[in-house]
Amino acid sequence: MRNVLRHRGPDDCGLYLDGSVGLGHQRLSIVDIAAGHQPMLSDDENLCIVYNGEVYNHPTLRTELEACGHRYRTRCDTETVLHLYARHGSEAPRHLRGMFAFAIWNRRERELFLARDRFGVKPLYYVLTEDGSLYFASEIKALLAGNAVAPQLNAAALPDYLANHAPSGAETLFEGVRRLPPGCTLRWRDGAVQIEPYWDLHPMFSSNANDGRPERDLVAEFGSRFREAVQLRLMADVPLGVFLSGGIDSAAIAGTMSSLVDAPIRTFSVAFAERNANELPYARMVAERFRTDHHEVVVSPSEFVAQLGRLVWQEDEPIAHPSSVALYFVSRLAAEHVKVVLTGEGSDEMLAGYGRYRTTVYNLALGRAYERCTPRPLRSAVRSAIDALAHRSTLARKFKRTSLYLPANITSLYCDNFAVFSRSWQADLLRPALRARLGGMSLDPYAVHRAHFEFGDDRSLLDRLLYADTKTYLHELLMKQDQMSMAASIESRVPFLDHPLAEFVAGLPDRMKLRGWTTKYVLRQAMRGQLPAEILGRRKMGFPVPVGRWLRRAYRWLVDEYVLGDRAASRGLFVPDVVRRMAAAHHAGENHSERLWSLINLEIWQRIFVDGEDVDHVIAAEPVSLRRAALAPPRHARAGSA
Repeated sequence: MRNVLRHRGPDDCGLYLDGSVGLGHQRLSIVDIAAGHQPMLSDDENLCIVYNGEVYNHPTLRTELEACGHRYRTRCDTETVLHLYARHGSEAPRHLRGMFAFAIWNRRERELFLARDRFGVKPLYYVLTEDGSLYFASEIKALLAGNAVAPQLNAAALPDYLANHAPSGAETLFEGVRRLPPGCTLRWRDGAVQIEPYWDLHPMFSSNANDGRPERDLVAEFGSRFREAVQLRLMADVPLGVFLSGGIDSAAIAGTMSSLVDAPIRTFSVAFAERNANELPYARMVAERFRTDHHEVVVSPSEFVAQLGRLVWQEDEPIAHPSSVALYFVSRLAAEHVKVVLTGEGSDEMLAGYGRYRTTVYNLALGRAYERCTPRPLRSAVRSAIDALAHRSTLARKFKRTSLYLPANITSLYCDNFAVFSRSWQADLLRPALRARLGGMSLDPYAVHRAHFEFGDDRSLLDRLLYADTKTYLHELLMKQDQMSMAASIESRVPFLDHPLAEFVAGLPDRMKLRGWTTKYVLRQAMRGQLPAEILGRRKMGFPVPVGRWLRRAYRWLVDEYVLGDRAASRGLFVPDVVRRMAAAHHAGENHSERLWSLINLEIWQRIFVDGEDVDHVIAAEPVSLRRAALAPPRHARAGSA
């Protein structure tokens, strides 16, 4: 179990055995490189800890703990967590500021305590067997290596995966494997498990703590808190850098970090050769502004596809977003220069950065007014008129995503509108036998989201959307960030999710996050005068990966093999005619790239984990003639690092 995770910590390893209890650890040495070996024992050898992450307030905690009589043998934060648990028990995680997943074994009490950080920046998976045995690990592949569970598809999680890129709650795509929710602890004793939350962002969204304060004061406090969050994440005894995308989030981190250190900071960017998938000019603009030591990698389609099998194995589940592959390449580049990078994850979910928030807020407001003021027969006539438009026309597709066509509720205008496979799609896609077997709530792909939407009806619509995404979609992005960076043996840190900063932002009025069509309003105001105007005024782009074009051209064989092929069809999950029509429509010009990507990755995942196919050969089945064509990059492409 430990050895299969060597990529997460190639610098050191350790093992602790106490009868039927075993703790293993692979270390990526960041702080106190000489000491800090794990598993780490308390002075009386009663407590033993294995720990992944960084606690940024550990110097302050150390001073407090030493004043209470605790003696230190190292400078590392692992020992702080151990002392803190000895003093505060299950309340220890509340004192920690940072990212972490840890386990502490209490020999006298014969009790295991697990904890995960507030947002789930660090992963923690577990299996509880029928006999009460508990297996846990940072990645699912370690659970499989320990024979904790036989790898098979968790069909109940499939509708959630198909709609939302990945399972949204505690479930995974592996039957029997669960993840400890963010902000929670798990206590195991005598075969019984108790899970308890210790933190949630919900009360901060509901507090309205910052209503009525002058805007300039809110902007100033945001800027001060953000600067502190970046400064805390510079704690390391090894070189640090920044992933620079050319968007405002990473640019804000790079600019703030540059003002806090003397030497030029190192920045790293990735792109594809295609013009519409290349944001390097914006990244270079930021790098030049702050005189960073800048590095870039341009990924060719053949390099991208060649890594798919290996990276599905790294991610443990199907790759939710094509940008994960790009993230691996830039992580590999960064690993040649640094061991720690700062990234911009969390900004969009905290500060309403995605266009879908803005669209939904206005669409729902207009829809409720429309339903209130318009007679039902007239609304039916409008729907009929939209249906009468040409089926494939752009106008028809746009109208069918508005409150003129859809019911004015969050499920229709938000969940369905921005799902990969909406409820109506899944009704056609899933085979009747599978739908009958799943039944009931298992077929609701938004059950987890709905629980979070409904958790606070007292909040604004925007805050309800943001809260639900911090509990679901953000977790998916954090796992992508962790697993792809750890695949290259580097640690990523996320200043925007410093929990005091996040609590402050959650309590901001809506107008400080979304103002008219301007997203991330408070961040843009705080960075005014520091970032180039071109960066401040840029709209949210996401990371562009030209997968749709590739799947129509040289890499159409990926669809033929992993979506339409006999092995995929034999699994009995999807209606073949629906899948064939979707693939044909994409080839004819419709955009089904997200859907095809989802199905391709699901099949690759099943071949690796369920069928046991060799990870390095799972993407080697294309016809030789196509393989030669695919491996030849366009003449204008530039591959490798620069």
